[in-house]
Amino acid sequence: MDTPHIIDTARQVLEIAATIAFALSGVIKAAHKKLDVVGVCVVAFVAAFGGGTLRDLLLDQRPFFWVRQETFVWVILGISLLAIVFLRQRHFALTERAMLWPDMLGLGLFAAVGVDMAAEQGLPALICVMMGVITGVFGGVLRDVMCGEIPQAFRDHQPYAVCAFVGGWVDLLLRSSPVPEMAPMLGCVLVTAGLRAIALWRHWRLPSWRVD
Repeated sequence: MDTPHIIDTARQVLEIAATIAFALSGVIKAAHKKLDVVGVCVVAFVAAFGGGTLRDLLLDQRPFFWVRQETFVWVILGISLLAIVFLRQRHFALTERAMLWPDMLGLGLFAAVGVDMAAEQGLPALICVMMGVITGVFGGVLRDVMCGEIPQAFRDHQPYAVCAFVGGWVDLLLRSSPVPEMAPMLGCVLVTAGLRAIALWRHWRLPSWRVD
């Protein structure tokens, strides 16, 4: 199997995993808000597809990634319905903390895909990193807005977008090093998700605006 085909396959696998992770975070958030079945599915779709859709718009990629792959839509619909049944039967605790793990994983996976797609087009380094941040963050922002909240990425004061930003630079650094082809994307996933996990564990805080 030639290298470009391996990279394309790896990117698709990461994008599928990220989409599923964010869809689950959307299901948990919507169920926590006691939305009906339609509301849960809509929030899951927005969380799963929001960041990638904005990325595709900015990179002029048409049709959008989930339109090119109809399977994405069926998978997210199926996951949403199954998750609803599971949560109702198991009486799963629908807390903010329950959403952190799929959200953290989705952030790292989507950030890697965003950086990779921009780098493939030969865009400047900063733009590549920003595409990773946008892809990783925007779905969660839309999810929270639709649920009537200030996005968690902005209100909990713990590093979120910053983690994707750092992970993006690690990705680009590895691309300029003699490492296996898969290393940059995997490095981005591990650094982004790892930093987010450490930030939550150690209660790292970002400077916030203070008003007397």
